[in-house]
Amino acid sequence: MSLQKQHQMTLIASVSGIRGTIGGSAHDNLTPVDCVAFASAYGAFIRSQSQDKPKVAIGRDARPSGSMVQSLVTQTLVAMGIDVIDLGLSTTPTVEMVVPWEQCQGGIIITASHNPVQWNALKLLNDQGEFLSAEQGEAILKAVEQGGFEYAAVEDLGRVTVMDDAIERHIQSILDLPMVDVDVIRQANFSVAVDAVHSTGGISIPQLLNALGVAHVEKLYCEPTGQ
Repeated sequence: MSLQKQHQMTLIASVSGIRGTIGGSAHDNLTPVDCVAFASAYGAFIRSQSQDKPKVAIGRDARPSGSMVQSLVTQTLVAMGIDVIDLGLSTTPTVEMVVPWEQCQGGIIITASHNPVQWNALKLLNDQGEFLSAEQGEAILKAVEQGGFEYAAVEDLGRVTVMDDAIERHIQSILDLPMVDVDVIRQANFSVAVDAVHSTGGISIPQLLNALGVAHVEKLYCEPTGQ
């Protein structure tokens, strides 16, 4: 299937989030209009769950469109009066871990998982770092259709804080688990090959394996170029 043909695919919205191809027309593909609408609906949901100023953690994979989509989503939440913890290049489970660590009211993972490079997606978390329930997802989909979102006044805008050590904190939390025995792993003299298909596994998995005492890590396609 050609790239042009794939850009004509329909935008897919579900209770777990929204995904689609970058480019094309609004409501048929994952365009800036759709990113803002979906982030606004999620932001309204997050505000409804919190009496205080809410906070959301956001991380992304290495897709070329990731920075653009993250910027759109982040600034939409800021406009709704929500503080954002920016994890930058991260992993899905790391974002899930940061939500309860930082007492966030939610989290967004910008990744289309196994889909090809022209795809991207917003995956939505609750305040436990878990994916939304079907009921919560349905409410967000309904809000997207209805529109009419309220945004914050200038004195109530959210703020963005960069967290650049989330993956290291996640690795340390794994090392701290009672069932993880680094000495036993080191004595086993393991050799492990890692193929990260040019995404963020290339940042996190070699670090984890080295911290676990793996003797040799063979890295394949670990540069996070997104290609």
